[in-house]
Amino acid sequence: MTHPQDEDLLLRMRSGEEAAFEELVRTHGGRLLAVARRYLPSEDDARDAVQDAFLSAFKALPAFEGQAKLSTWLHRIAVNAALMKLRTRRRKPEQSIDDLLPGFLEDGHLEKPASEWMPVPLDLVERKEIAEIVRSNIARLPDNHRHVLLLRDIEEFDTEETAEMLEITPNAVKTRLHRARLALRELLEPHLRRSPE
Repeated sequence: MTHPQDEDLLLRMRSGEEAAFEELVRTHGGRLLAVARRYLPSEDDARDAVQDAFLSAFKALPAFEGQAKLSTWLHRIAVNAALMKLRTRRRKPEQSIDDLLPGFLEDGHLEKPASEWMPVPLDLVERKEIAEIVRSNIARLPDNHRHVLLLRDIEEFDTEETAEMLEITPNAVKTRLHRARLALRELLEPHLRRSPE
């Protein structure tokens, strides 16, 4: 449901009040830029995607019925704008994720059994360091797997929505997500392994 503050802002925007549009951009621009940056490595592309997202939002404003929060609605538009920007870029050959996946023996067991990871530290500095390690390793995943992981695990879209946004089948989403999670775990293993007592 729409927040009362959102309702007021929507009314002001629908009546054409310029200050309301500026307030929308000021309030949500930073968060939307952070979303776009997850998909687009180029800062210019990320800023363009946010600009496109706001333009799309302004055009779609009359159709916005307030079933979702304004921020949720804008978030989805920003993700779509970033994905659209990716689609319009010259396609580069898809990278294989195989080199990042764990190896398996003939009997189906892992070549290197997964070690126990250290517990999440309470110290804020360490937590920030771990978040940065996770972020940088997500960035190492091939685009087609990274985008599925971001949409499902970070943006929390469901399988059907993810499939629709990426223009792939729900089964492809599930397969890529599984492989992306395996690869990410393998990449994080050296960083988060519990050191022997």
